[in-house]
Amino acid sequence: MKATSKTTFASLAAVLAMNTALCTAAMAEDVKIGMVVTLSGPPAALGQQIVDGFNLALEQNGGKLGGQSVNLIVEDDELKPDVALLKAKSLVERDKVDIVVGTVFSNMLQAIFKPVIQSDTFLISPNAGPSTFAGKNCNPYFFVTSYQNNQNAEVSGMIANEEGFKKVVMMVPNYQAGRDNVAGYKQTFKGEIADEIYTPLGTQDFSSELAKISTEGADALFAFMPGGMGVRLVKQFEATGLNKSMKFTSVFTTDETTLPGQKDAAVGFLSAGNWAPDMKNDANQAFVSAFEKKYGYVPGGYAAQAFDTANLIASALEKTGGDVSDKDAMRKALEAADFTSVRGSFSFSNNHYPVQDFHLLEVAKRDDGKFWTTAKRTIVKDYADSFHDECKM
Repeated sequence: MKATSKTTFASLAAVLAMNTALCTAAMAEDVKIGMVVTLSGPPAALGQQIVDGFNLALEQNGGKLGGQSVNLIVEDDELKPDVALLKAKSLVERDKVDIVVGTVFSNMLQAIFKPVIQSDTFLISPNAGPSTFAGKNCNPYFFVTSYQNNQNAEVSGMIANEEGFKKVVMMVPNYQAGRDNVAGYKQTFKGEIADEIYTPLGTQDFSSELAKISTEGADALFAFMPGGMGVRLVKQFEATGLNKSMKFTSVFTTDETTLPGQKDAAVGFLSAGNWAPDMKNDANQAFVSAFEKKYGYVPGGYAAQAFDTANLIASALEKTGGDVSDKDAMRKALEAADFTSVRGSFSFSNNHYPVQDFHLLEVAKRDDGKFWTTAKRTIVKDYADSFHDECKM
């Protein structure tokens, strides 16, 4: 009997030790985050800013978020919806990531949305904010840390009214974000829309469009042309001499991703945005200083929003103790948005899109010769998007 008892107790101790080891190993597992962004072609700078902004937050926390070690897997969608879809499926099915962060462009987000959400994996967009998922198609697994696409254009319409523009030509790429921007601008602008021009996504030659614009008799051009498209448009706008006869206003056309190519041609141009690198709050000043020191270039909104995304995830993981398996707890922790944003005021509406301030931005040249956007004045505070009432969450 004694021998049997000893054997039993020894076996029990071994099992307990094994279980303890397994639990410890499970607790020690990295949180897996998959990132899908555009890192190819002219828009590559946009995706790189997102990667750099997220990685800066990781580095500042010793490779951890909310005290949890993070395994970040970055994928290039190549600005091709089919590639984005394959990369997203691989992240959730093969890599078993806990969170997917992406994308830059709204058509890429639309491509990856269904497979990520249907796998009960949280999808957090650091940039794309299409109207598609802001209203009746909102989803408890989807969060946006940037804006709803229409919002910046809505604020641009408000700016146009304040600046006294009476007649405006609009030019955007023909995809979801472009159409959202047109809808947003028309919602608030009180003057006349002389023309709506839609170009293929990735257009690099705007000569025919600018020739047409020169005959419209408009006060201003409103453009949404991110990345390389924006560089080409601003350069060609100056070359045609249109900068002498009409104002250039935009969203995501003259920002820190495009200004290194546009340089003096963009100085004085106006835009609307939720953030600028010269915003005077402690969190933002520390972020911009650290970013420039590490990467050697001025961060744009893409980097700032990615930095905020990482800190949002960190705040949620801290609240849940790193347990990403409890989806309800993780969702509530993300909804709380208990972190200090570089933008200052930040919270989520019921549809998981941000409620935040928007500002008039102006391109300026710094004393060191670098170009950036500066926040001139706040246009609207605590601004929620126009679709959140349709969301039933």
